[in-house]
Amino acid sequence: GILSIEQLISRVGVIGVTLMALLSGFGAVNCPYTYMSYFLRNVTDADILALERRLLQTMDMIVSKKKRIAVAHRTMFQRGEVHNRPTGFWGMIKSVTTSVPGSENLSLIQQEVDALEELSRQLFLETADLHATKERIEYSKTFQGKYFNFLGYFFSIYCVWKIFMATINIVFDRVGKTDPVTRGIEITVNYLGIQFDVKFWSQHISFILVGIIIVTSIRGLLITLTKFFYAISSSKSSNVIVLLLAQIMGMYFVSSVLLIRMSMPPEYRTIITEVLGEL
Repeated sequence: GILSIEQLISRVGVIGVTLMALLSGFGAVNCPYTYMSYFLRNVTDADILALERRLLQTMDMIVSKKKRIAVAHRTMFQRGEVHNRPTGFWGMIKSVTTSVPGSENLSLIQQEVDALEELSRQLFLETADLHATKERIEYSKTFQGKYFNFLGYFFSIYCVWKIFMATINIVFDRVGKTDPVTRGIEITVNYLGIQFDVKFWSQHISFILVGIIIVTSIRGLLITLTKFFYAISSSKSSNVIVLLLAQIMGMYFVSSVLLIRMSMPPEYRTIITEVLGEL
């Protein structure tokens, strides 16, 4: 029936799996780009000092030009040009065509100030980016930075492998029968030729892996949604956004349960299948 749990979960799962794919794609690109030293550009203290010097020179030029504008306004006020300025169309024409000796072209100076202020904003953003890159370089030299750098390479290879296998499964319409942990342990045991209880340890390792996947994926989702919430929320839209995030969280959890079945041994996979139906 249309109100059966299979129908409802299948429709929720379509949206949730699509959401998971988008978030996973973003994480698969952002995480290695953030932690791998390969993507870090070489930034030295000399580069930062040179850019800060340019920023200070630009700020000095802005201050000097604003000072010239203020002095010109004071001079015009002392001469009575502000209060006695002619009005109307002919007065505007006269003020444009005639100039007082020694007066400043205030409109041109103001345009230069606006351009310099925009340049100073860009220089400030670039300086902040260089400082952030410098901090990332220093962090990459620590033990934790090297650890994350290794994980970045490992998961980049893993991501490419998953894309390759998913493409093969879609093209040839294959469905995986063995979870990745059991398959990996079987390959390792057969290659090394050691005595190992594959069935016993694959169950425990699979459940540990599933727990790590659930915790890290939901944590990553909440962090991403929190940043999104802070970016667009306001006093009027906060309630609507909270309701929307709650709906997304529910769909994400249902989709996680649907997709996690492939990481579990077949005898435990059937338990979820009996609850959710043949999806």
